[in-house]
Amino acid sequence: MISAMSANKRLSEEETEGPSPALGRLWRRVMGVSWVSQNRSGRCARNPRQKAARGRASVLQLGAVVLCFCSLFLVPRVHADVVRVVVDGTINPVSAEHIERGIDRAADQHAQAVLIELRTPGGLVDSTREIIAKILGSPVPVIVYVAPSGSRAASAGFYILESADVSAMAPGTNTGAAHPVLMGTTMDPVMKEKLENDSAAFMRSFVAKRGRNVEVAESAVRQSKSFTDSEALQQHLIDYVAKDETDLLRQLDGKSVTRFDGKTTVLHLGSAQIVNYGMSLKEQILAFLMDPNIAFLILMIGAAAIYAEFNHPGAVIPGVVGFIFVMLAIFALNLLPLRFAGVALIVGAFILFALEVKFATHGALGAGGTAMLILGALLLVDGPIPQMRIHLTTAVAVSVPFALITIFLLKIAVRARMRKVVTGELGLIGEVGVARTPLRPDGKVFVHGELWNARCDSGVDAGESVRVSAVRDLVLTVDRVPAGVPVGSRMN
Repeated sequence: MISAMSANKRLSEEETEGPSPALGRLWRRVMGVSWVSQNRSGRCARNPRQKAARGRASVLQLGAVVLCFCSLFLVPRVHADVVRVVVDGTINPVSAEHIERGIDRAADQHAQAVLIELRTPGGLVDSTREIIAKILGSPVPVIVYVAPSGSRAASAGFYILESADVSAMAPGTNTGAAHPVLMGTTMDPVMKEKLENDSAAFMRSFVAKRGRNVEVAESAVRQSKSFTDSEALQQHLIDYVAKDETDLLRQLDGKSVTRFDGKTTVLHLGSAQIVNYGMSLKEQILAFLMDPNIAFLILMIGAAAIYAEFNHPGAVIPGVVGFIFVMLAIFALNLLPLRFAGVALIVGAFILFALEVKFATHGALGAGGTAMLILGALLLVDGPIPQMRIHLTTAVAVSVPFALITIFLLKIAVRARMRKVVTGELGLIGEVGVARTPLRPDGKVFVHGELWNARCDSGVDAGESVRVSAVRDLVLTVDRVPAGVPVGSRMN
């Protein structure tokens, strides 16, 4: 008995080493219960109650062992994901919202980093400041990567690139040219200096904290300097040059990054999984509408559809389509830097189109209205870069056909309203017919393919031509007309 107990004890001590120290204590407890059960069962093996207790203990032991092993394989693994946000286009409220949501998503998922793949010609100052504020306050390190080769991060893109925790560029890319611009006005020297100083101070506020070259970065603001990827790396404007995202993450693996608040974070990106964060349906629609050329085209189509509804009341579909298009255009233009002088010119163009129909100016007012419409389109959106303005090609291609169609439809509508009624009783007035019986003064006349009762105070012989001058109680009042006037014609 003593030797058996010693053997069981040694076995339990060997098994307590278990798969891990954390599970050793639980293992020892389970095996201890089993050992006690085995010893007791050895002394009282012939007792049925002891046999039942031994069976229950064995089941518990087996269940505990299964749970211990399952816990080793069912522990959730934490992936070092990188959330990628692609910005391809101008910096505007839609792209700012997309980046902000991407950073929030990365924070919610406890991602290792946010990778912003940037290619932009620039954009709006307010949207740029919103993006930078979100990057500087991000709980997740933000990597801005100008890619692929041939792309650029100009103007507003340069500010965003310099604000990142890690800034990188692909070979064959460029950045810079960040001088502030006010469109539609000539800045006096004082105003220009104030704007430059404000933008330069904004650049210094985060470039210095990122440990990059403040003097060179400021030259991109004051002197509109631009830099290639190699020049930016040599002058400490960026941290890395990488041929693709995989190469960039490989270079960043194990590197420490100093955050804007002074804390240091080590990036573990060697085996990180990149998760794309695309635009929602709403953001895709807004991004499409944020193109000023699209917004202007939608506005003109909506205006034409609403005008068609006014000319054909009850058609419904043109009115609904026009209302939707005009609302979409107004919403898009509200997000863009709208200039009200352009709106006034477009309204003036419609007034000239209406006057062209009213007065015989041989197209002078119509040509003036077309010119005003083109000029209004060009001045409608006051964007800081050409990509955020209405192109001359778009303005001409939309304005000229719209002007011709509008004038044509207005003329048709005016002529229809001025045309005399040619149906019913009023349509008979002025019609020329023939007397079928003598009118002394009453008789019968044939007018408009029908036989009518008629009255002529001066009297008319049968076969003579008469003209209807009035209709009263289904009786025509007629007058004699000179011979030779064809029957069925009209005389005013």
